[in-house]
Amino acid sequence: MRSTAMNRAQRGKLALTAAALGVSLLTAGCGYITPQQTSHQYSASDGIRADLGPLQLRNILIVSSGEDGPGRLIGAVYNSSSKDVKLTVNGAKGSQTEVPVKANSYTLLNENTDPAILSTTGGKPGSLVDVKISENGTNVTSTVKVPVLDATLKEYKDYLPTASPSASPSSSAGASATATATPSATATATSR
Repeated sequence: MRSTAMNRAQRGKLALTAAALGVSLLTAGCGYITPQQTSHQYSASDGIRADLGPLQLRNILIVSSGEDGPGRLIGAVYNSSSKDVKLTVNGAKGSQTEVPVKANSYTLLNENTDPAILSTTGGKPGSLVDVKISENGTNVTSTVKVPVLDATLKEYKDYLPTASPSASPSSSAGASATATATPSATATATSR
């Protein structure tokens, strides 16, 4: 009888061990079949990432106050080639800007560089707009969707482009013409 009791105890230990092994394999299997988020590259910022030949665009976005207004491109462009490269960005309604990048270096599109301005954004703040990017004007182009942001977030306030200098003088010329016309109209009305 003693050997029967021992067999039951051994079977109980064996069943308990098998159950523990099954649970550990089941939980380990979830990691095997579930994709790991850390293995996927993504943009951890407001901008997007894109690659074009030797150029890597990181955290690229457009800061603008409206779809028909100008937009400033900000972010970073890396050049992994051994020659200087120029990134060309074509936006809405024929707007275009170029960003030169030295060989094996990078260009940060921020407050320390010349602004890369698109004359027309083509999208309201909060939307994604299609822009075509190309390297040195070659046939290698890619269309990417770039987010448009405005000065709602204070960190983008300094990047918001103002009206172009050519628009300001014509506005003020129109304003002074109106101001000149108003007094003469008043003088004509009072002299009658």
